[in-house]
Amino acid sequence: QVQLVESGGGFLQAGGSLRLSCVASGSTDYGYVIGWFRQAPGKEREFVAAISWSGGSIHYADSVKSRFTISRENAKKTVYLQMNSLKFEDTAVYYCAASRSLVVVNAASAAPDEYDYWGQGTQVTVSS
Repeated sequence: QVQLVESGGGFLQAGGSLRLSCVASGSTDYGYVIGWFRQAPGKEREFVAAISWSGGSIHYADSVKSRFTISRENAKKTVYLQMNSLKFEDTAVYYCAASRSLVVVNAASAAPDEYDYWGQGTQVTVSS
C-alpha cells in the first residue's frame, strides 16, 4: 500500500502561482510513478501531469503545458506541481496518484486506470 497526501492548495487570483506537494508513505521502496489529476465541479476527472520514477519521462496535458511543471525528490518521497499563470479554468480539486506497475516500463501515463493509489485531494480556486 502507498499512502499519498497532497498539500499546497488555496485561493488566489488569476495570473498567480501555487506549488502543490504530494508526499508518499508506506510501501515505496520499489518506486512509483506519480500522476496529478484534477476534477472541477460537474466535470470528469482529467489528467494534468505525470512523472516517472526516474524523472526522465514527463507528460503534461495540453491545457497546462508551459504553465505547470512537475518534479520529484525521491529522497523526500515528494512530488511537486508548480503551477504558474493560473487561470479561472484551473479551479478544481487536485489529486495525486501513484502507480507501481508503471515503474517497470518507466512511463508517465495519463490514464487514471493505470494508477493504484490516490490521495484525498487539495482544492485550488482561481478567481477571474
